[in-house]
Parts: sequence; structure tokens; C-alpha cells
Amino acid sequence: MKPITVAIIGAGSRGHGYANYALRHPDTIKVVAVADPDDFRRDRIVREHNIAPENIFNTYQEMLERPKLADAVIISTQDQLHVEPTVAFAAKKYHILLEKPMATNEEDCRKICDAVNAAGIIFGVCFVLRYSPYYRKLRELLHSGVIGELVTFRHIEKVGYWHQAHSFVRGSWRNSSESCPMLLAKSCHDLDILNYLIGKKCINITSFGSLKFFRKENQPAGAADRCMQCKFADECIYSAKKFYFAKLHAGMHYWPLDVITEEFTEAGVARALNEGPYGRCVFACDNDVVDNQVLNFVYEGGITGNMTMTAFSDEVGRETEFRGTHGTISGNGGKITVVRFGEAEARTYDVNAASQSLAGGHGGGDAGLMDDFVKAVANEDQTLLGATPDEMLAGHFMAFEAEKKRNEAGR
Repeated sequence: MKPITVAIIGAGSRGHGYANYALRHPDTIKVVAVADPDDFRRDRIVREHNIAPENIFNTYQEMLERPKLADAVIISTQDQLHVEPTVAFAAKKYHILLEKPMATNEEDCRKICDAVNAAGIIFGVCFVLRYSPYYRKLRELLHSGVIGELVTFRHIEKVGYWHQAHSFVRGSWRNSSESCPMLLAKSCHDLDILNYLIGKKCINITSFGSLKFFRKENQPAGAADRCMQCKFADECIYSAKKFYFAKLHAGMHYWPLDVITEEFTEAGVARALNEGPYGRCVFACDNDVVDNQVLNFVYEGGITGNMTMTAFSDEVGRETEFRGTHGTISGNGGKITVVRFGEAEARTYDVNAASQSLAGGHGGGDAGLMDDFVKAVANEDQTLLGATPDEMLAGHFMAFEAEKKRNEAGR
């Protein structure tokens, strides 16, 4: 079978990451075009994939003026820039893989769904957790009946103190008017994976949360508004100077360092922190998204559960526990433990040890998603992606409803 061909729309961190899959699997997929206004990011894709000059574009609109030049597009622009290219490429019968979230409001999410359904194309959203060995094993166990009938669950997403500061205080997702609510930006993954694991429809949600800590009134007396000029820069937990220079000196010239600069030198990092948004004090930014949020759910069949999203953790990761009529299943992203009531020993499944694919991003989910998208496009079979566009929409609508309930509770 010939490799499928793809074009990259948005060559930033995520677009570049998905394009790299083609370098590892040249027998199944080939990147043949790229569109991005940033010279460095666009040229990096061009160089790595030997893209022909006529297939290099500053904007996706320029690409759309040409006859169809690939089987599929991977759209990884900023969240608020998803709807127009997705609708346009669907109309030209490109298969589409779209970075999550689909869009930043209900109307645009529905517009995308309607467009891809009408076009009859293969369509996937980058809900990479669905495609990781860990979550696939967790779902298998949950549906095996080993803990009887599911009654209730709890799920926690530990965003991590440094990840919150990087992405949701200083970064592109800090302000809901410029991007979207944090629950949608960060945790539509989680809402989708809960739907995937439970396999039923959520019928009610309540939510509470706030921006508690990263506020101007919590800035220490005498602190500067930029870390490079701050007398506390060498001791502050949230110091941008300490955090990003540590990444540089450790040779970690990838995310999150590659978000703030393309020049991996002392001067390059210093310039970014002195002039760019990532050098600001976390108590002196224009952020308004929450740093903690709790959701309560009712699913079909009377299943209840809750989820917590929190910035305040040293770790970055997720933990989930399901309680059924015959036992419990709990997992931390790598190991899964099954306890059957009345049995002396628990059963443990170490998915990290069992699957070499976990070396990849999102516990192997990035590679798993690309595996299935390539197969779906090659065979023109949406079922190989494991979800329809409307099923991928469900988690988004849960996020919008939860945010509505949080705002109502805040009043």
C-alpha cells in the first residue's frame, strides 16, 4: 500500500510532533506540504521532510487555492483558529486530524461536526489518551466485569505547578477571552477519556472552581513584574529565570523551552524572558483561567463520579479509581490495580513494562493516534479511529456545561 500523504497546517510544537511520526514510519505516511506564517517553524518542517517549493505556504488559505495536494491535513493551529480551516479543508474532501479542542465555543464545535459529517471524510480529534495502551487496558478491565457493575468513580488531573505557570498563567491559554476556559483547553482530554472508559452518556454535571492563587494581591512585597529583574528570582518556586535556564543547561531544547525561544543559548533565553510573556511574574500576568476546578457527574444508569483539576501538584499526571459492586480498579497512568472484594491479593498490571510504545508522548497515545489515523485514511474507514465526530463532540459539550455551572455557582 502506498503511504498516505498529509499537509501540516500549523507547524508549532504539536504540528511538528505529529509530522515527526512520518520520519519514523515513511512506509505508511509522507508529509508533502506545510502552511505556517512563522519562518522558523515552517522551514523546520520543509527541511526535515524535503518538501517541494511549490508546496510551502505562509497561510492555509494559499494552500486551499491549489488543487487538492494531499490525502489529509493535520490542523494544529491555535484553538480559536480551528473552525475556518477545518470547514474549508472538509469542503475540499481532505481527511482531517484536528488538534483538541475542536473549537472554543459550542456553535463552532457544531459547525465543524456538521461540515465533516456532510463531507463524508475521515475526521479525528487529537484525544490522544484514547489511543494509549494504559487507557485501552483500563477500559478492557472495566468492561470485563471483574469489579461487577460500576457504581462510582473519581478522577484527578494534576496539571503541575510549573505547567500551570508555563501554559495557563504566562502562556497562550492564560486568558479565556483569547483562548478558551482552562477546563476545555486542558481537560477536554479527561472528559473524553471518562466517556470512553465508562461507555455511557453523562446526563448531569455540577462544577465549582476559581483562580485562587495566581493573582496580583499574592505578589510578594518588593517583587518585580519580571523575573529577570526580581530579587526573589533565585528562590521563588515559580521563577521563570530559574525554570527556563535549568531546561537550557540540562540540554532540554524541546517543549516547554522551545515555546519561549528558537535560540537555545544564554542570550536567547534571556532575551525571551526580558521581552516576552514567559518572563513575567506569575502574580503580574493578564491570566483569568482557574487554577483549581471540581466537577460532579451523573451518567446513564445512575453512575456517579467526580473529577478534580488542580495546578497544585509537584507531579504532572492523572489518577483514576472506579468502584463497582464486586471490587475496585485504580490506576496512575502506568500501573493498574484491581481489588476484588473478599480476595486476599490484588492484581497489578504494569502497562509501562508491557508496552514499549509508552516511550512516546502521552503514554504512547500520540503514536497510537497516528497509527489509527493513518489506517483509517488508508482504508477510508472512520471506525478504525474508534469514535465518530459526534462522539468526539460530547466531551466538549460537557466542558461548556461545567463552565456554565461553575460561573453560576460563583455568583
